[in-house]
Amino acid sequence: MITACGVDTVRALEEHAMAGLADPGELMQRAAAGLAAVIMAEARRRTGRVYGSRILMLVGPGNNGGDALFAGARLADRGAAVRAVRCLGQPHAEGWAALQAAGGRLLELDDVLAADELASGTDVAVDGVLGIGGRPGLPDDLARAALLLQDSDVPLVAVDLPSGVAADSGAVPGPSFRATRTVTFGGRKPCHLLEPAYGRCGEITLVDIGLEPADVPDGHWLHRLELDDLALGWPYPDERSDKYSRGVLGIDAGSDAYPGAGVLSTYGAVHAGAGMVRFLGADGPAATIGAQLPNVVFSAGRVQASLLGSGWGERPDGADVVAAAMDTGLPALVDADGLRHLPGRVPGSWLLTPHAGELARLLDTDRRWVEEDPVRAAEAGVHATGATVLLKGASQVVAAPDRDEIGVALPGPAWTAQAGSGDVLGGICGTLLAAGLPAADAALLGASLQAHVAALHPGPLPPHELARRVPATLGVLAGRAAALARVRQDRRR
Repeated sequence: MITACGVDTVRALEEHAMAGLADPGELMQRAAAGLAAVIMAEARRRTGRVYGSRILMLVGPGNNGGDALFAGARLADRGAAVRAVRCLGQPHAEGWAALQAAGGRLLELDDVLAADELASGTDVAVDGVLGIGGRPGLPDDLARAALLLQDSDVPLVAVDLPSGVAADSGAVPGPSFRATRTVTFGGRKPCHLLEPAYGRCGEITLVDIGLEPADVPDGHWLHRLELDDLALGWPYPDERSDKYSRGVLGIDAGSDAYPGAGVLSTYGAVHAGAGMVRFLGADGPAATIGAQLPNVVFSAGRVQASLLGSGWGERPDGADVVAAAMDTGLPALVDADGLRHLPGRVPGSWLLTPHAGELARLLDTDRRWVEEDPVRAAEAGVHATGATVLLKGASQVVAAPDRDEIGVALPGPAWTAQAGSGDVLGGICGTLLAAGLPAADAALLGASLQAHVAALHPGPLPPHELARRVPATLGVLAGRAAALARVRQDRRR
């Protein structure tokens, strides 16, 4: 699991750490030491040496600029030629004094841009302009600098985060730097997990500066699954399993007008390993499913979870179908058109899987508000409905009424942004609900599995073809889980 914490939590952790230090500046020195080590490694990759390498540092007036300047002083002491470019006001006074004493130079951004010396004559560039307190976006001169560096072959190391991205939401509403590597201190921030900022961070290096998460137990935390979490969390069958222990999913999705949603939802459920799928939808998708998936049952009967809503279109009895599912007391997944028929509140065991536009309609707001902060929007969906919410998108976030932390699924390739992916995802997550997993776990594992399968098979594969590749992937994950379990058992001996 990869953990990130919000800006307020980071500041609380830093204040707590500094209170225990005789010299509060020690935290910055720890950060500078870690940053300098990364820049030196980049210089060696680029030139084969540190001595004589040419380092260009863009520095702002805050602590990020101070981290960069103190790191620059360490590099200058190792024989690097360090130039600091002043951006957005006066640089950190102590940091600049240290760099100057070590032989560094201070330049003005306008002069560097005018002389076309930003990328030329530079081996490694450092973005130390804006930190976690900066507003997203860049003024015109910095936006030009960011574009010039992006178009060059000069590696860019970002200090804490690429300037221009939003630390807490991962939004990038305007120009920003695009880093080769981001060095962050003490803990990751949400922008290190959430797109589109995540895609601008490059490789992320975490430097330990002595922050202890236990010191702020009530902070705002995000947790993103890793591949081992997916492998260990999946409910694999064993010798005692039968179709009911594996879970029976009832699907009422699709319509004669939109048959694909029903077909694809069923594909997702069958290939994710449901013990049984009962398709209870319209005749049009049922005919296709019957021809392609002969293990699907088309009669009503015992189920352990329901999947409702995708591809319904304008369904007059939609509210009645949702109400009947609520009366059973069983978990349910509601997607797409089914979201229009929700009552005021539903159980926390229910999973809603909207994309940004659907959640915006549910919250009576606009899509931009949802997209600019998906964590905030998913939490708002929980407060409005009482259900667990999986907000689909480039980063898939999960908020639940019984959990304080936000879950983030494994990242996947942009190829999955196509019609039908959400329907297959619904079938996968519905299978996990039927197997007895809590809604938040079903959402995170299902979304992560789909992303992982897509990453293994990049390219414009249609959703049903990706679904067909799920069983083999689960087989590999089961082997990985068994190996991890053996390692843990050996460690306990």
